[in-house]
Amino acid sequence: MGPTRKPNVCRRLSRRALGFFSSDAGAVQRTNLGILRALVCQESTKFKNVWTTHSKSPIAYERGRIYFDNYRCCVSSVASEPRKLYEMPKCSKSEKIEDALLWECPVGEMLPNPSDYKSSLIALTAHNWLLRISASTGRVLEKIYLASYCKFRYLSWDTPQEVIAVKSAQNKGSALTRQAGLPQPVLLYLAVFHVLPFSLIGILEINKKIFGNVTDATLSHGILIVMYGSGLVRLYSFQAITEQFMQQKLDLGCACRWGGTAGTVGEAPFGIPCNIKLTDTPPLLFEVSSLENAFQIGGHPWHYIITPNKKKQKGVFHICALKDNSLAKNGIQEMECCSLESDWIYFHPDASGRIIHVGPNQVKVLKLNEIEYNSGQHQISEDFVILANRENKNENLPTVTASGRVVKKKFNLLDDDPEQETFKIVDYEDELDLLSVVAVTQIDAEGKAHLDFHCNEYGTLLKSIPLVESWDVTYSHEVYFDRDLVLHIEQKPSRVFSCYVYQMVCDPGEEEEATNRS
Repeated sequence: MGPTRKPNVCRRLSRRALGFFSSDAGAVQRTNLGILRALVCQESTKFKNVWTTHSKSPIAYERGRIYFDNYRCCVSSVASEPRKLYEMPKCSKSEKIEDALLWECPVGEMLPNPSDYKSSLIALTAHNWLLRISASTGRVLEKIYLASYCKFRYLSWDTPQEVIAVKSAQNKGSALTRQAGLPQPVLLYLAVFHVLPFSLIGILEINKKIFGNVTDATLSHGILIVMYGSGLVRLYSFQAITEQFMQQKLDLGCACRWGGTAGTVGEAPFGIPCNIKLTDTPPLLFEVSSLENAFQIGGHPWHYIITPNKKKQKGVFHICALKDNSLAKNGIQEMECCSLESDWIYFHPDASGRIIHVGPNQVKVLKLNEIEYNSGQHQISEDFVILANRENKNENLPTVTASGRVVKKKFNLLDDDPEQETFKIVDYEDELDLLSVVAVTQIDAEGKAHLDFHCNEYGTLLKSIPLVESWDVTYSHEVYFDRDLVLHIEQKPSRVFSCYVYQMVCDPGEEEEATNRS
């Protein structure tokens, strides 16, 4: 919902939140995770760099699997040393996988095929095929041809593990239409599917004749979010749009006649016609204006976070009630920091309704409470704060004038000065209930990073892990903490990608003690 910085957990999966376990299995699982958390955090436990590799193509990570070469090669990081699970046959550039999501089967549901009970990779290829691939063997289990009238490029969860949205690239028109100055009314398309078994909900056309001068659109939790260059964000019910404007219900694998052409839905070359075309503006659920369209919803009860739509307000966040747009008490959050990189804020992914606000030298965890004696209003207060380990460095540098007079000049370092410990990434490990924080300090010409684990309830520092590789602050970095694994992906210049895998190593005697304590 706008270009806000997001933690890695936003794209990862929460097994507990999605109900992957029955009550008995869940109790055993929680006990095992409690033991694992104790082992991870105990003083004698180390995280050892067991594997390092480099690639000329992007590297992706999902739930113990590392993907290389546009998801063609999959390596398991669960074993004591990463091992290759599969490598799909080489393919042309037009057939490469451009985006993918990991689907994991929930327990207790009846599915049509035995292969459906194992994890699958849902993948989108450059030539508009949607594939379901076995996550353990790389075998293609299902394939759907989307369309030839647009280029689909992005995959996202509308409802996690249930409904996916496939988004097309924005329509720029042909060279001839651009040269002639002809308007392009259709901005993009959204194809929406239920997963396992795959079933089509519909393909929606985002048309400027209906929505106005729209610059982008996406789908999340059944809400169509439409964004404008002015900073305006509008929300609509996708279900209401589907019920009102669907031209014809389409079923995958069934014969269809559309616009004088006949074919099978989801098979090449016919594909899937666009069957949701709006003829009028749908009912508006909500609208708000925010700088760079940055807009988030969360909390209990529902609140939203925006930045006032003025450039000088960058770094100022307003937390408001969704029901009446009223500003929460203490709802204007601003970090008094002077830095090259701006701070960022988001609703805590642990579903507690809290808010995480990250700056270069502090991480604030805020809570949203009902004001006593006023049930209609809520207030923001600090739950806890994590501070960077640094000194107050106001350098008084003396200067001697020609006459011999000493003049002292006061220089204030930036809050994200590389010579001071600076927070770069904050993430949440949902199964161990730990906050992970990456802090970086420039030492001489080399940056050194460490990953800290904090208690999610109180913010207490429980464990600190040094990363052995140097950290260049000018590169792009991702760090994943997943149970007993830490993984660092780095993008260097000239599209060189590096992957560093760390695994937990603990003394057997200490392991027995931790088990007994749990």
